[in-house]
Amino acid sequence: MQKSKGAKFTVTPTKVTTGTKADMDNSGLQKDKNDGPQVPVYVWATFTHKSGKPMAVSDMDDGLIVRTDKNRRTRALIVLLGQAKWPDCPAPDSEKQLSAGQSEKICKVFLIPEGQKAAAVELSQGFYSAPLEWPVKD
Repeated sequence: MQKSKGAKFTVTPTKVTTGTKADMDNSGLQKDKNDGPQVPVYVWATFTHKSGKPMAVSDMDDGLIVRTDKNRRTRALIVLLGQAKWPDCPAPDSEKQLSAGQSEKICKVFLIPEGQKAAAVELSQGFYSAPLEWPVKD
């Protein structure tokens, strides 16, 4: 985020849905047996650049966290080799640059243990500040 240091933006989570075991099976992801059964959580959010230097979408969305009803926190899924496919959740253009006044609606995928529910979407504010939190309503 050095290139956009001092820039300001807002985050508005707009929709959270929990996927199914079938979504995982059809995603193309190789499952890690150590993680146990997992399901995807789809988080839709709008990012709006408010002021300062242009920012990449990846500088805005990397602080998102999903907290489950069992108090487990997880960051968005990063696929290193290959691609994962999710229904109705296209991969965002992380390198897209937004200037002041521009917005981007994106969907991010989080994996949580099967049987747990998404309780909140959080935005990390670093080590010294509590995260911002938006409760997930059923």
